[in-house]
Amino acid sequence: MSVVPQAKLSVTPSAQIHLPKLLLIYIGVAKAAEESGVYVAAQCCEHLNRAIIVSRSAVPFSDIVNVVPQPKAGGSFATAAYNNIADAVAVEEIKADAGLDIGFTLIGMHIKKVAVPVRLANNKIGGATVLAARSRPKFIGGVRAVYNEDIM
Repeated sequence: MSVVPQAKLSVTPSAQIHLPKLLLIYIGVAKAAEESGVYVAAQCCEHLNRAIIVSRSAVPFSDIVNVVPQPKAGGSFATAAYNNIADAVAVEEIKADAGLDIGFTLIGMHIKKVAVPVRLANNKIGGATVLAARSRPKFIGGVRAVYNEDIM
């Protein structure tokens, strides 16, 4: 993934104050993701049906939807992601292995089954609460089933 911190952002005047803070958060998240070898996926708000902004290379077989997030329709973080992710596209859903939820945006719908909460020692960014989740395979079977402890 390539991050372009100097990208020109088209924002409405009312969003000029809020968006730079979210851009700084996005740059920090993108840098950590790049160092870890994972993609950034940014969930839009309910005004865009919680669409996901992600690099096209992360979702090669997904159906692309046509929407460009804006600070007041999609959210400031999704707008920053769209303007900085290389070859950004919007999709209706993904099934991620893990995620960070900044400010109770309800990302669980985009985490693979079964989502497992991860307790964070530092769970605030500014005034926003940060929640984390990872996924694990479903348990199937009954009382005689044996499970692989390494993938729980």
